[in-house]
Amino acid sequence: MINQYPWWKNLLIVIVIAVGALYALPNLYGEDPALQISSTRGADVNDATLGDVRGELQRLGISPLAMDIEPQGLVVRFNNPEDQLKARDRLNAAMEEDGFVIALNLAPATPDWLRAFNALPMYLGLDLRGGVHFLMEVDTDAVIEMAEERYVGDLRALLRENDIRYLTVSRLSEGGVEVKFRSAEEQQAGRSVIRKEYRDLLLDDEQRGEAFYVSVKLSETEMRETRKFAVQQNITTLRNRVNELGVAEPLIQRQGENRIVVQLPGVQDTARAKEILGATATLEFRMANETANIEDAVAGRVPAGSRLYKTREGGHVVLKKQIIVTGDSITDARSGIDSQNGSPNVRISLDQKGGKKMHNTTKDNVGKGMAVVFIESKSKSQMVDGELVRKRYKVEEVINVANIREPFGNNFQITGLDSTEEARTLSLLLRAGALSAPIDIIEERTVGPSLGQDNIDMGFNSVAIGFVLVLIFMAIYYKVFGLVANLALAFNLVMIVAVLSMFQATLTLPGIAGIVLTVGMAVDANVLIFERIREEIRNGNTPQASIHSGYEKAFSTIADANITTLIAAFVLFGLGTGPIKGFAVTLSIGILTSMFTAIMGTRAVINLIYGGKRVTKLSI
Repeated sequence: MINQYPWWKNLLIVIVIAVGALYALPNLYGEDPALQISSTRGADVNDATLGDVRGELQRLGISPLAMDIEPQGLVVRFNNPEDQLKARDRLNAAMEEDGFVIALNLAPATPDWLRAFNALPMYLGLDLRGGVHFLMEVDTDAVIEMAEERYVGDLRALLRENDIRYLTVSRLSEGGVEVKFRSAEEQQAGRSVIRKEYRDLLLDDEQRGEAFYVSVKLSETEMRETRKFAVQQNITTLRNRVNELGVAEPLIQRQGENRIVVQLPGVQDTARAKEILGATATLEFRMANETANIEDAVAGRVPAGSRLYKTREGGHVVLKKQIIVTGDSITDARSGIDSQNGSPNVRISLDQKGGKKMHNTTKDNVGKGMAVVFIESKSKSQMVDGELVRKRYKVEEVINVANIREPFGNNFQITGLDSTEEARTLSLLLRAGALSAPIDIIEERTVGPSLGQDNIDMGFNSVAIGFVLVLIFMAIYYKVFGLVANLALAFNLVMIVAVLSMFQATLTLPGIAGIVLTVGMAVDANVLIFERIREEIRNGNTPQASIHSGYEKAFSTIADANITTLIAAFVLFGLGTGPIKGFAVTLSIGILTSMFTAIMGTRAVINLIYGGKRVTKLSI
């Protein structure tokens, strides 16, 4: 029968609309001011932590809305921001020294029955939700210095492996590495070995007095790639660390050649956010000097080729200066239990280069201790001759010293840990990676939730005004058919919000602009269909035939127009960054949902009104 959908197609439309409404619903419940309590090294968020927090809040006279242990930590919800701030100050004083990070946050107030369907609200960007924004600068000069320092150790090892005598291998203050030999024969032999192993390095021979030198420098291409890789590695490391700690849905992206933008929507505490980002550090594996006397080393008599380090527990250990591998060689780290003695361990995977170095070291040091050194790079500003100067310093500590049982390479395990929690925390640090270069925060700002609320209100008003004007126009100009189009337009907005929520996409102010544009574009398909129906009626066709022809003949035009716009949206998403991507995402989703609601949705409603009936006139 003409203008009637089969039952399964009507059922499909109802199911899609019902699912869309279900997943759009969480966005109506808003957010609660909350504290998010996450663990750092040595800490654990469990039921005991929940009891401690509840006790502190009772002594403070605050009754929280809810307290839940979630994957990102303990989330405590409050009735108002005043209680949230009071609780933060109290819990900071009580729990900070125990290894907990307490951050201000905004937690979705989604009821449990919606969470059971994994229905969660969409994320709001920094311009809507409020949060913290950092602009971080990567010290790319330090990247080159560290690369040259690594070559110093690599060249020493290479020359020793090939039984080539040398006097010194040192890094020059103006850049580059210099190898000193006694004779021209040793110089040429060393040069030949270095050229064979490192083809991309620039080599130059020189004789000064009775000594012979080989100058080793990085090529411009390698320096450029090293800087580029360092920035990208830092982005990955920062994203991994923030995701592992579960502070917020971050936006971490590159800006220019050596800068990184970090945005943490919903986080209101700049100091805590800086602390979390600052927790990302470098790792080094070094051999322990087991013949050294600790008391003599503490007194200042450290053996040649060794250094004195502090342990996490406050003790001391003497380690050899030569670095085996650093954290940037680690590709994976997982905590577990040692099958032989049941003690906690961390299983490490290295890349090919790091695995080769580790194997060469461990095969000659079975039964000896190897240490994992955790290094944080920090900086502070101070006035020097009337100018603000930022000085960098390092905080180093030994996480653990474990015995080497047998030679290993790419895969091995770290033992000697005190608890499974320590193993889990260590694997997190290793898995998140090490910074390839030091970073400084050169700009920071906090976007308050009140400003974000103003943006939300303005965005909502713009959508509402555009929506209402379109509704009025369609109802007046197309009568009953216009009301059907208005119904489809309303469901189109619901579908956009539902898709954003299902994929946990981030809505920004440009994203709202994309939705406003979609409101106008969505009704355009119905205008084409309705004008085609009017044309068919003017040509003398029956109402039923006009409806059928209107939808069938307008489809190709609608598809062409939407596909070309969708291609433009994909290009914007692929080539754009930040706000442009936010606009492209909502525009793309709006185009796809409008095709469904404006064509299938309105056709189903029109079929229910006019389909299978004897109609002499259409209200169009």
